[in-house]
This record gives sequence, C-alpha cells and structure tokens, in this order.
Amino acid sequence: MEREQILAYMNDRFQRCQLNILNVVTREKRTLKTFDQVIEAPNWTPDGQALIYNRQGLIYRYDIETDSESIIDTGFADLCNNDHVLSPDGSELAISHMGEDDFESRIYILPIEGGTPRRVTANGGSYLHGWSPDNKKLTYCGVREGFDAIYSINLDGTEETRLTYNDGHDDGPEYSPDGKKIWYNSTKSGLMQIWKMNCDGSNQEQVTNQEMNCWFPHLSPNGQKVVYLAYRVDEVAPIDHPADKHVQLRIMQTDGSNDQLLIEFKGGQGTINVNSWSQDNEHIAYVSYE
Repeated sequence: MEREQILAYMNDRFQRCQLNILNVVTREKRTLKTFDQVIEAPNWTPDGQALIYNRQGLIYRYDIETDSESIIDTGFADLCNNDHVLSPDGSELAISHMGEDDFESRIYILPIEGGTPRRVTANGGSYLHGWSPDNKKLTYCGVREGFDAIYSINLDGTEETRLTYNDGHDDGPEYSPDGKKIWYNSTKSGLMQIWKMNCDGSNQEQVTNQEMNCWFPHLSPNGQKVVYLAYRVDEVAPIDHPADKHVQLRIMQTDGSNDQLLIEFKGGQGTINVNSWSQDNEHIAYVSYE
C-alpha cells in the first residue's frame, strides 16, 4: 500500500463514534465526546486527567476536565495506527507508524509532550501492545514470513525475540502489572481466545474458552481483573477484528473465573486495542461506533 492510499484510508473514515468511559463496578457509562471521524484505542494517562488516541494518522490528547483536544507532535510520524502505549511513568509514548519506505508498521518512542520519534524495531510488521513495568522491554505482534507471532524487544532496539510459534494467529500481547506474565490472544486452539505465558514464552496457558472470538486482554493496574473484547462467531472469523460489529466488553478474574458481560455495543477495531484502564482500577475507556 502506497503512502497516498494509507492517507486516503485514514482520512476518509467518516463515521460517527464516541469516546466513552465505563465504571466496571457500577456499570455506569459516560460518553465524553462524539466525533465525525474515527478515533481509536484510548490510553489513560497515569494521572487520570487525559486520554490518548489516534485519528487520521496523528496522536491526540483529550483532557477530560476541560473537554479539550490537542495534537501530540509526533514529528515525521504522521501515519500512526491504533497500537500505541505509554511508559509506566507516563513520561514517554511508544507508537506504531507506517511511514517507512515499505509502509509497514514499525515502533518508535518519543516524549509524551511530543518530539522527534526514535525508532525501536528495524523490522516492519511490528504492532505495539505492551511496555514492561520495569521499563526495559516492549512486546508486540510481529508479522514475519507470513506468521503473526508475539515478540519482545529491548527499548534500545536490541534483541528482538520471538516468543510464540504457532500456525495460527497470535496478537495483542501485554505485560501483567507485576511483570511476570504476558497476556495475549491466539487462535492456536481454534477460535480466538485469551492466553497468558511467562515473559520468555514458556508455560503458555489458555484462559478463556468462549464460543466467541476474544481479543485484546487488558489487566487492571492492581493485576486483579482482565477486560477483553469479544466478537460473535457468526459475524467475524477468528483471525479478524474489524470495526463496526456487534461486540462485548467482558471482565474476569485473572484465573478466568467470574467471567461477566460489562456492556454490548457496535465496535471492534479501535475499541480497546491497547490498555485503557484508569489507575483507580474502576474505569476503562473505549470507542463505540454509531
């Protein structure tokens, strides 16, 4: 795909969508803002004052109290997709940008207030999802030689390590708050389900066994709860996660017990691609579509 095609795709996504927050305890929903163009993948800042999301290839900050939006200066990185995360202390932002010569996604890091991005992954097809709590590594979905697998890499771009080997599709990796596990979603058992493993790829364990396709597990800051996105099996193939579908946000304990429906709506791609928990362990941010 050429640069003009990518820009046209990002700029032509005119569809009304909402930026929402949901109290996972009371189930109270609050719509913060409605947009006429698609926004995706809200991250909550550690201070709870703002949400970070992407729109039309750029990264934005939305301040909740003032109901105001501003662009974060990402320099040359103007083809950012919905795979972005904040550093553990909130001082830096890691993004996935598609602007190299081959227009494949690569990972970069820049200051949270904006600046010139520094490239981390040399290889294209790198879709960021997690930043380790010890501030040493990133984990991401890597598309290499036709396979989608989970990788990790040092922040300085050294030691890209493949962690999963599977003929199916692995995606959405994220570190647990204690840094001991990586959670992800995989089709290795058939439907897309939630899995977890040690950070070196050992001890892979299936957590969900739903008659749904389950994506993007996100752990609460205290490590007690997991929120994930679920698609109907009659609407979406296991390896796909399109937008504008009937989806559920579900919540469970980290051992897979007490799995419950939080809310159902039209969403999917861009709804919760990256961790969107608030630091109070009670709220998640998400995007829904009209």
